[in-house]
Amino acid sequence: MIRIAVLFLVLAGCEITQTTRLDADRVGLPAPSGTVQIQEAVDGLIVGHRLMAGGEFELALSAYTRAIESQGLTSDVLSAIGSANLRLGRLGQAEQFLTTAVERDPEFVPAWNNLGVVQINRGNPIGARASFERAFALDNGDSDQIRSNLILAIELSSQISAENPEETDFLLVRRGNGRYLLLGQN
Repeated sequence: MIRIAVLFLVLAGCEITQTTRLDADRVGLPAPSGTVQIQEAVDGLIVGHRLMAGGEFELALSAYTRAIESQGLTSDVLSAIGSANLRLGRLGQAEQFLTTAVERDPEFVPAWNNLGVVQINRGNPIGARASFERAFALDNGDSDQIRSNLILAIELSSQISAENPEETDFLLVRRGNGRYLLLGQN
């Protein structure tokens, strides 16, 4: 009996008033005046990075694509688009964007690292090893992730060379001043 009395008291206190809902007289707050300036707009790269962190890769790709309008095809934008394509499993597209990104900015460490990841996933551990070595050198060995990726690529490329030495083609490249570099290709 006490429970019923308490319930009625609680329900009496929850009376719905006209102020809690919108009707013809109460349409809400007016919109702010003026036009949004470009400086006040949210950066597409920032939005894309947040969406990537949240696992929304398709939406991140859309945000990165919109960033082209404000920033152009910079190495940052190209790398971001390539990374989103990588997370979506579109390895061919990812490789194209990341390759273009490192061509435009040869010292952009995240693009080199992600290019190596794409190459590993596409079955090219030798190319991945070169990409990770470049990223590792540019980063001065500070990133544990790049170091781990490089170690994996070295192991995989060593296995390929050890398992199929007759299938490995070697290319001798002259580096100048009587120096030559022996490159293994598959």
